[in-house]
Amino acid sequence: MTPIKPKPGQESVWDYPRPPRLEDVSKRIRVVFNGVTIADTVHAKRVLETSHPPVYYVPPQDVQKQYLSLEADSTVCEWKGQAQYYQVKVGDRVAERAAWFYANPDPSFAGLDYYVAFYAGLMDACYVGEELARPQPGNFYGGWITDDVVGPFKGEPGTMGW
Repeated sequence: MTPIKPKPGQESVWDYPRPPRLEDVSKRIRVVFNGVTIADTVHAKRVLETSHPPVYYVPPQDVQKQYLSLEADSTVCEWKGQAQYYQVKVGDRVAERAAWFYANPDPSFAGLDYYVAFYAGLMDACYVGEELARPQPGNFYGGWITDDVVGPFKGEPGTMGW
């Protein structure tokens, strides 16, 4: 694996830290599903972790919660703690385990308390500013890829052993 050298205005995910860092986002973040904007904010946060594109988290007050239903399962992140999942349903379309949040994150990620992240691959569109984000490869990770981020990214074929 050889990291891609970033051009001016780009970030390499190989320069992101481990353990991950939480930071505020200055760009507008929007999530669209079945023709409805279910999240829209200028107060998002992102988590940056080595080899991963950023994961964007939307404050709960900027999410249309009527479209979310809590799912029974959960997972544990070694850095952030226990994640709980939402189903997203708009009209007759449903996306299972399409979003997640941390109700009681590790103290180093307390700023994420109840913020919601969405899997870009399960939504119709996720935007960072005006750019349509692409989902992080694979079925496990939730990063959003934009033109200002270069990899290679965890989740691509052959990367599970990194």
